[in-house]
Amino acid sequence: MAIKKLSLDDFFDDEGFTLIGIHTSLEDYRLAYLLNLKLRIHLKRKKNDLDFSNNAWYSIYEWNDEKQLNTWNLVSNICKLETVNTEITNSLFADSGKLTETFYLLPELKKVNFLLKISDEQLTTNEIQKIINGIQEVAQIVTAYSIDIDTLKFKNNLIFN
Repeated sequence: MAIKKLSLDDFFDDEGFTLIGIHTSLEDYRLAYLLNLKLRIHLKRKKNDLDFSNNAWYSIYEWNDEKQLNTWNLVSNICKLETVNTEITNSLFADSGKLTETFYLLPELKKVNFLLKISDEQLTTNEIQKIINGIQEVAQIVTAYSIDIDTLKFKNNLIFN
């Protein structure tokens, strides 16, 4: 009996998408609103956030472009969870006992606040640059740039519907 091997790299070669990193201090809903205005897209919050086994939830917005036959996703790269630390609450100098843990969708991109994933194999370099320039025109956005997908270790975190 032959053994078949499915490589994650094979999946990503078939699935063409562009990934743009966005640095901003804006809340997710505000960023989605401003991107909708600037890029003339229609991102809407999905009913369910991205949920991973480490109990981290990442907000996700989506728009299916019927004309261009592509999908746009705006995803938070950072999830902050507050937990109660019982060791701190029992100490002499007890504080509130709350710790804030930070989780990242793509841990190798810790400085990126949001990721814009555009599922389209047909996007040219000029079109991608035009999108990035449009994003950078939003005053509250520090910077935006294209991310090379081949350098990512946690590509599987970008598989979502």
